[in-house]
Amino acid sequence: MNSRISFAVVTLIISCTHAFASDLRPDQAAFRELYRELVETNTTLSNGSCTEAAEKMAAHLKAAGMPDDDIHLIVEPGHPKEGSLVAVLHGSDKTLKSMLLLAHIDVVEAKREDWTRDPFTLIEEDGYFYARGAVDDKSMAAIWVDTLVRFAKNGYRPPRTIKVALTCGEETIGAFNGAENLAAEHADLIAAGFALNEGAWGVLDEDGNRVMLTMQAGEKLPQNYQLEVTNPGGHSSRPVKKNAIYQLAAALMRVSTYEFPSHLNDTTKTFFRQMGGLRGGEMGEAMQALAANPDDADALALVKTDPSYNNVLNTTCVATTLEAGHATNALPQRATAIVNCRIFPTDSVEDVRSALERVIADPEVTVTSLPVRSPIAVPPPLTPAIWGPIEETAAEIFPGLPVVPIFQAGGTDAPFLAAIGIPTYGIGAYFLDPDLGHIHGLNERIGVDSLYEARDFLHALVKRLATAPDPIP
Repeated sequence: MNSRISFAVVTLIISCTHAFASDLRPDQAAFRELYRELVETNTTLSNGSCTEAAEKMAAHLKAAGMPDDDIHLIVEPGHPKEGSLVAVLHGSDKTLKSMLLLAHIDVVEAKREDWTRDPFTLIEEDGYFYARGAVDDKSMAAIWVDTLVRFAKNGYRPPRTIKVALTCGEETIGAFNGAENLAAEHADLIAAGFALNEGAWGVLDEDGNRVMLTMQAGEKLPQNYQLEVTNPGGHSSRPVKKNAIYQLAAALMRVSTYEFPSHLNDTTKTFFRQMGGLRGGEMGEAMQALAANPDDADALALVKTDPSYNNVLNTTCVATTLEAGHATNALPQRATAIVNCRIFPTDSVEDVRSALERVIADPEVTVTSLPVRSPIAVPPPLTPAIWGPIEETAAEIFPGLPVVPIFQAGGTDAPFLAAIGIPTYGIGAYFLDPDLGHIHGLNERIGVDSLYEARDFLHALVKRLATAPDPIP
């Protein structure tokens, strides 16, 4: 009896697997396999290998017929597991600037004991793909490689040269960063008139309905500052007025109540104007009023009550870690905190450090800038020549859905490209639940249908941009 039940279960699993495969177009089935291979290649900093993943993606390009001379595996000495891949599909019109498709292939750490499913096995369940990197950012990396594979197999030669760069190190500040390395050491190889990257997605409401498609045009710089107080210390039975913990706590309280000046740029003005119309009500009216008049204090005050809107209006700083004291029966000799700031492009790292020092107003609290992740990126222009093709493609794939520009409070590798003159736009086109698919968290997921639709969208967008005039002179 048990053997029959087991046999029935196995038969059901096999039949379901075949059902999944039979529902796909041949090109989708090929993409799913490429995506699975990339997702199941561990690329964490601790024990993974971006180089292995890059080699596997290069093999797909070679199998599609791309010449070896156009596929570049870049592994720097001292970083054997942090390799990058750059592939070039040459265009027919040498007067057009290249376009660059960027994606990072490293992922955030994931412990099997914490996950419901193996984070490095692609699981399709209840309409979702589950795995670490299922969204961030192997979905986009797989789509970029798949796009070149399809072009190469079909013998398609676009007017504009298309370049794909897959890099490592985006997820870990202080790690070797492939995008930074390419910009510094291989700028000619990735030179382009503009780039498409991660940083945006489609928004779903609580009921799973599509709300809008977003496009990222600009982002803040994440930057850490160390606050530290040192005292001589002593026995806890002999308290003194100056206590490192109290001094640091007072400093942090001052930081917690300080607000940096608000700013609007072209991206945030457009966002508040469009989003205000979509949202409606008192908040929607305030957003539209702020877009029309950035000096409208009442509108600004209301908009800032929503953390999702407040975080794109100015530099923000928040305490994230705290360490103090050395014994329960001793006065603290040292108290240290890390304050994580997200810097608006109008500010600089030093501007923010000086502001923190001024707000704390205690010379015995030292404020130190920790290593800087990247340059501060100037937001790329919201030119109609970029915006137009995105809206046209959205009208084809997602009829009637608005496209809204966003200024990203999180960080991507775009600043490294901007530093060498490549305006970079985020465009994901996959639709995520309000929890953003648990990106960086447990049981990261993406809708199966949403991934295939994003593939169709991005493939069509790349083809449209590859045949259009240079969008940015």
